[in-house]
Amino acid sequence: MSEAIALIDYGAGNLHSVHNALKAAGAQRIAVTADPEIVRGAERIVLPGVGSFRACAQGLKAISGLVEAMEERVMKGGVPFLGICVGMQLLADRGFEHGATDGLGWISGEVHPIERTDPAIKVPHMGWNDVAQMPHHDGAELIEPGEAYFLHSYHFVAEDGHDVAAMTDHGGGLVAAVARDTMLGVQFHPEKSQRYGISLLERFLEWKP
Repeated sequence: MSEAIALIDYGAGNLHSVHNALKAAGAQRIAVTADPEIVRGAERIVLPGVGSFRACAQGLKAISGLVEAMEERVMKGGVPFLGICVGMQLLADRGFEHGATDGLGWISGEVHPIERTDPAIKVPHMGWNDVAQMPHHDGAELIEPGEAYFLHSYHFVAEDGHDVAAMTDHGGGLVAAVARDTMLGVQFHPEKSQRYGISLLERFLEWKP
């Protein structure tokens, strides 16, 4: 794999673990960067995210020219994009953690708190859980059925069900992955999901949407 991958560093991601997982999946050229010019030259983009939606959105937008470079490369240039955890949630129009905050608006939807419908259901949703592929979705081939590691208290509510690539069950259905065009977002952590996660990253690195 000789393509340059931009792993976005905006102070809100588990960069070391994601970098190591990408290497384990076969990536050779990974730039951990917040430089818009490097992003514009990347052939694949990975956006991690740990923490609150508001903090991550503010951190990303605070870096001059970074969001514009990402939009230019992904939305106009059509390069494959992977968002992980809050990096996936940022694809939404807005999130409601610590108040309403605008996201990137690349995949229509909102990010809401997980509702505790049963006292036995714990929030945050933490640990291993099943990932169920949604076969109607064009990008579903990237997601295989299996178990992945989750850690989140908020979840993506997609406006269009055809953007949902996978679901998981935690006291009811929660979106585990979204996809549209050249974009994939996963709520779980591939870098913490052992062989299942590495397999996903391998497919992402070979993906030619």
